[in-house]
Amino acid sequence: MHTNVVKATEDNLEEIIQIAAKALKAGDVIVMPTETVYGLAASAFDDAAVRHIYEVKGRPQDNPIIVHISDYIMLNDVAADISDEALLLAKRFWPGPLTMVLKKTDAVSPVVTCGGDTVAVRMPSHPVAASIISTSGLPLAAPSANISGKPSPTSAQHCIDDLTGKVSLIVDGGKCDVGVESTVISLVSDPPTVLRPGIISIDDIREVLPNAEVSPSVFEKVKKGEKVLSPGLKYKHYSPNAKVILIEGPLDRFCDYVESHSGSGVFAMCFDGEEESIPIPSMSYGPKGNARIQSQKLFSVLRAMDKIGAATVYVRAPESTGTAMAVFNRLIRAAGFEVIQL
Repeated sequence: MHTNVVKATEDNLEEIIQIAAKALKAGDVIVMPTETVYGLAASAFDDAAVRHIYEVKGRPQDNPIIVHISDYIMLNDVAADISDEALLLAKRFWPGPLTMVLKKTDAVSPVVTCGGDTVAVRMPSHPVAASIISTSGLPLAAPSANISGKPSPTSAQHCIDDLTGKVSLIVDGGKCDVGVESTVISLVSDPPTVLRPGIISIDDIREVLPNAEVSPSVFEKVKKGEKVLSPGLKYKHYSPNAKVILIEGPLDRFCDYVESHSGSGVFAMCFDGEEESIPIPSMSYGPKGNARIQSQKLFSVLRAMDKIGAATVYVRAPESTGTAMAVFNRLIRAAGFEVIQL
């Protein structure tokens, strides 16, 4: 398959949106930018198109897909029994990087929800994504536009690297502003429960819903056979080809540990300004304590580790609370929950 890569600019934006919308209405799968990560999009009403998403990604068939909408009419098309809690969260955070798990309507393809009776929905704020959804008139099933399990794509080049020859269209909307996937909160559970952390933190959500909680699955493996309501819970995710090992502890102990485990193909990921202290080749993924920049850089740095042929990557652990919980969650999953405490 030939992959057409088109860069969205002010001059050609309307034409590109029409091309993308036409492809989606024809049942194609395309790549589009969002504010979080790039998405691999198809009509949420089209069983065959959604199956193609799974095929392109190599995605496990029991891993549900988030549906993206552009307005509240579409919300009613895909979700039923919409609660006051959901409307309060939508008023505060939409459009933006928050996904809500709600009861689904019959219109949503069961392939999207893996046969379940709930659907994860969000309204992206990226103007290109919003326009493509609105112009197509379709709610779009859209997981991250990468090979399943690998670091998510935050630039068009990442999508080109992973999906050239597998999709007909990649819309280049520049680098993603957020850089990690959306926060996912279940509103079909009592109390409301964050299933996947994102840049919208549990503290932000508790300003709207004070009784909201964080699921243990944010920090622990899902139990074998357990059905999941959100993507990113059941399988190893966000990982480069290298073995990733997350290390908690002070810098001096980190340096001693990695020096004793140094060798060919062994690298480190650290915070800004620490590179010169670390006795093995290292790369920063942002300033210590600045989760927003860490989020923007994380997946690019993980992908860079593949480019330089890393076999093992020791990572300085970020904080695990507030906004930083999103970065910690991605890293602990990239590491397959292997964490060393020094």
